[in-house]
Amino acid sequence: MGLMDKVKAQGSQLAQVAQDAAREGKVKLDQAQAKRRADALFRDLGAAVYAERTGRGSPDSKERIDRLVDALSRQEADQGLGDTDAKGSAAESPSGESKTSESTTGESTTGSNGDTGGTGGSTGPGKSGGTGPA
Repeated sequence: MGLMDKVKAQGSQLAQVAQDAAREGKVKLDQAQAKRRADALFRDLGAAVYAERTGRGSPDSKERIDRLVDALSRQEADQGLGDTDAKGSAAESPSGESKTSESTTGESTTGSNGDTGGTGGSTGPGKSGGTGPA
C-alpha cells in the first residue's frame, strides 16, 4: 500500500468521525430547542391555568388553555418535550428558572419578571433582556 493510499484511508476515517460528531451535535441541538419550546408552552399554560383558577383569567382564558394544550400535544408528538431521559415527561430545569421563547401558538410569552416578548427571556428577578444565559 502506497503512502497516498494510507493518506486517503486516514482522510476517509477522519471525515466519517467528523460526520458522526456533527450528527450527534445536531441531535443534541434539536433536543435543546424542543425543550425550550416545551418549557415556554408549559410556563404559559401554567400561568393561564393559575389566572383562570384564581379568578383573574380573561374572557378567552379557556380557549387559550385549549390552544396551549394542543400546541404541547403537537410538540410532544413531533419532537418530544426535550427530555432525553424519558420521552413524554416534563423535566424542570434544576434551577427552577423559567426561560421564554417564541410560542408556537403565536402568542407572546412573558418572562418571570413580567417582561413580555423577545426570545432573550428573563435573566432573573429584576433583570431583563439579554440574549445570553443567566
